Amino acid sequence: MPRFFRPFHNTSYELAQLDTPDGDFIELAWSLPHNETAPLAIVLHGLEGNINSFYAKGMMKALKKQGYAVVLMHFRNCSSEVNRLPRAYHSGDTADLAFFINHLREQFPSRAIMAVGFSLGGNVLAKYLGEEGKNCPLSAAAVVSAPYDLSSSSEVIRKSLGKIYQKYLLDRMKKSMQRKLPQIKQQIPITTEQLMQIDDLLEFDNQLTAPLHGFENAHDYYRQASAMPYLKHIAIPTLIIHAKDDPMLSIKAVPSRQDVSEHVTLSVSEKGGHVGFISGNNPLRPVFWLEKAVPHYFGQYVPSKASSKQ
Repeated sequence: MPRFFRPFHNTSYELAQLDTPDGDFIELAWSLPHNETAPLAIVLHGLEGNINSFYAKGMMKALKKQGYAVVLMHFRNCSSEVNRLPRAYHSGDTADLAFFINHLREQFPSRAIMAVGFSLGGNVLAKYLGEEGKNCPLSAAAVVSAPYDLSSSSEVIRKSLGKIYQKYLLDRMKKSMQRKLPQIKQQIPITTEQLMQIDDLLEFDNQLTAPLHGFENAHDYYRQASAMPYLKHIAIPTLIIHAKDDPMLSIKAVPSRQDVSEHVTLSVSEKGGHVGFISGNNPLRPVFWLEKAVPHYFGQYVPSKASSKQ
């Protein structure tokens, strides 16, 4: 529904590259207000997402409207240019996020920094928050529709709605990985034809995601990358938004009060779908609830003047 209602949704941004310590780069999409002292908000996209993802643009526009300097961090191989190293990204890869946040903290030591992650990006953010614990430099965070239990959520995607979700994601994943084949051929000898024949998410993770990133197999990857065990260690204000009717995630991925720390606010609804959460009484004028809820939550943790509408 949100995809249907805003196919032409747009917001202005500028692309930039930040070199990483391992000789690669992170592509950033900045949307800046006129206020040079504005608080910073990081947006993390989902699986095979990018700056063109409808939910990312919607959130960036909403946060910028509330006076934030907003930046979307592309995961490696989701950027407009192919990354340099023979690797991509995965659900538990927090190193780039940690590096980027530390970079922002050094560049802007006096400005509040927030982060919101969607789906896969939400799992990455939640795992990062738990890893950092009390040392986390963020002022607040929001996690939306994250697959905290990767193994069970993968099973749901592989079977749900006649495997439509799996085909949609796999088609995008294979297209994205195809441009990396020249770089990874020494590590993983797979041809374009073999790549395109993969028709199962578990098989893709077994053949590509796991070996590319140092995991034994897909199940080892799911176990190590799942954010659920890290939720108890979150030590900054964090809003977790999740819907029980999410068609792409397992019910095992719905966190309960005993799964999270005292710093986490759980907002678990009966309905909302996957990164959906449309409300309002007029179906022709939907209200995108996420774009109100997340900025409102962040607004509690920045100075009132900085978070006011510009």
